[in-house]
Amino acid sequence: MRRKVIAGNWKMNNNLPESQNLITKLISGLGNEKLNCEVIICPPFPSLSEAASLVKNTVVKLGAQNMYFEDSGAFTGEVSASMLKSVGCEYVILGHSERRTLFGENDQLINKKIKKALTSGLKPIFCVGETLQEREGNVTKNVIKRQITEGLKEISANDMDRIIIAYEPVWAIGTGKTATPEQAEEVHAFIRGLISSLYSQSVAESLVIQYGGSVKPDNAKELLSQKNIDGSLVGGACLKADSFISIIKAA
Repeated sequence: MRRKVIAGNWKMNNNLPESQNLITKLISGLGNEKLNCEVIICPPFPSLSEAASLVKNTVVKLGAQNMYFEDSGAFTGEVSASMLKSVGCEYVILGHSERRTLFGENDQLINKKIKKALTSGLKPIFCVGETLQEREGNVTKNVIKRQITEGLKEISANDMDRIIIAYEPVWAIGTGKTATPEQAEEVHAFIRGLISSLYSQSVAESLVIQYGGSVKPDNAKELLSQKNIDGSLVGGACLKADSFISIIKAA
């Protein structure tokens, strides 16, 4: 059976003291309870080092929200994979819709980032998803196919073991709108079928595919009960320890 993975994307929220407070509450709330899922938090860059210290020897793993594909150099404002590794990151979110829409990232750039993450020993959480206009234009599957095919170009079947795909319909991120469990499941099943055609049935069956887009404690259980939904990439609801813990327990 595929493991469930619950990841919290803090986005541009929480300074260092706020980050310390949230992580302390999260770890305390989870206690020593044995979990049937993997838990990842992705704080902003300035909090990563302290976060790594706080989650050490706990069930919580650490991820970053972005990275660049070069090792070093004159890339003001960017962060490399080796920098993330050096502060204790195991995961990195790549291709998030906010990076695509607000910062102009395209499929080719995201592909370079995924390759660099893999060769550097980081596990990518690779985000894909359609806008409201694309959903209403009935081109959702075309968009997802393009994003995945281009994003995973020249990625080997062996490397797919270390990749998580997160389906996030752009129209449901931070809007309070959520894809129905049936809508989400349909796209997740499509993604699994696409991976099967690009790689193999076994690669597709072992791939973890998360759902993201206004996931909350009151809808998490129904979403996570779908056959092809293997976890959640949580936004706003991960900024409060109690709501994030509720989603974790739903998994």
